[in-house]
Amino acid sequence: MKKSIACLIVPMIAIFGMAVASQAATLDDAKALAEKAAAFVKANGKEKGLAEIGDPKGQFVKDDLYVVIQNTKGVCLANPMNPAMNGLDSLNLKDPTGKLFMQEMISIVEKTGSGWASYTWTNPATKKLQPKKVWVQKVEGTDLFTLCGVFQ
Repeated sequence: MKKSIACLIVPMIAIFGMAVASQAATLDDAKALAEKAAAFVKANGKEKGLAEIGDPKGQFVKDDLYVVIQNTKGVCLANPMNPAMNGLDSLNLKDPTGKLFMQEMISIVEKTGSGWASYTWTNPATKKLQPKKVWVQKVEGTDLFTLCGVFQ
């Protein structure tokens, strides 16, 4: 009896593990979510955009992805997973390697309007330092940009 139960449970655990692994966010997912958030802010205005992006149960939080909105002065305006960051100046924030990653993001937004930036940060799931790649997307006609990324 124990052997037959084990024969049923082991495959179920394997299937569950594959399902969880297949749900891991991709770079394309991060890019699409940041673009969607920028379009939402442009269409609905800053106030409504900040409220929606800052909502941890809103449409811009999906599984392990979430969008943050910053201005080009380096101020965080909405972070749904860490609202204590809202209003803080992160312009000179460095990653553990000394990289001024927010300045890189702002440079991308100001030069091309969008693109990938990379830095090292603590993964909240693993509590380990890991490389992270984020898509930054300018909100047209504003000094705002959205960002969304994945740990590599």
